[in-house]
Amino acid sequence: MENRQKVLNLLGLATKAGKIASGEFSTERAVKTGKAYLVIVSEEASDNTRKMFANMCTYYRVPICYFGGKVELGHSMGKELRASLAVLDEGFAKALVKQMNWNGGSKYES
Repeated sequence: MENRQKVLNLLGLATKAGKIASGEFSTERAVKTGKAYLVIVSEEASDNTRKMFANMCTYYRVPICYFGGKVELGHSMGKELRASLAVLDEGFAKALVKQMNWNGGSKYES
């Protein structure tokens, strides 16, 4: 199975386990309350969204990566378009980062 698909499958599993906060407001709240272990922002997100989450994640020391399209991220979670999401479980976050680093272009930042 392709690593990209593995990432999307992991996102689906994490969603079913209740370990994902998705959407701009929920993602921002998860980061600011210290519940986020990883933030994923769509590669299609606007420059303002990307900059806002990059600055926020730097300030709160939460890893951030840019992965997938809005439809792709949303579909993996059984929802509509999603430009941002926060992973609320350390194990899922580590597994996702591992898969994205194998993917070769995750633009992972710590």
